[in-house]
Amino acid sequence: MVTFQFIPYSDIETLTAAKRVNKLLNIVKENRIVIMEGRLRKEEEADLIEITMEEISQKFKGIELSVIYPDRSKQSGVQKMKGAFATVLLGDRQGLTIIGPASIVKKIEKNPDKIELFTRELNGSKRSPVKKLRRS
Repeated sequence: MVTFQFIPYSDIETLTAAKRVNKLLNIVKENRIVIMEGRLRKEEEADLIEITMEEISQKFKGIELSVIYPDRSKQSGVQKMKGAFATVLLGDRQGLTIIGPASIVKKIEKNPDKIELFTRELNGSKRSPVKKLRRS
């Protein structure tokens, strides 16, 4: 069985970078796939990858990470300004971050109108996509 856990931005916005990374990593270590509103800062992503590399073992094989971010090239100048203003006030809530244990998530593919999350059985056999999330 595959378990997804949604993390709203409000649950992590007040945490320090270290606590944010640890919270996400602990959830993934419980064999859950995290779907987080917003995205991590570049430094936090780097820390998450670095900590993951240090903790790889027979039981924990690592993570798969994907960030889906709105295509701003199609936005007007006014929309871009509104988005920048909202980011300053509310934090970086745009986008979606998916983090899953490498023992379960084989790969995450982003296409223009969908996200495909390919999983594997815990014994290693392949499975077809389990979830297609449509982007609006």
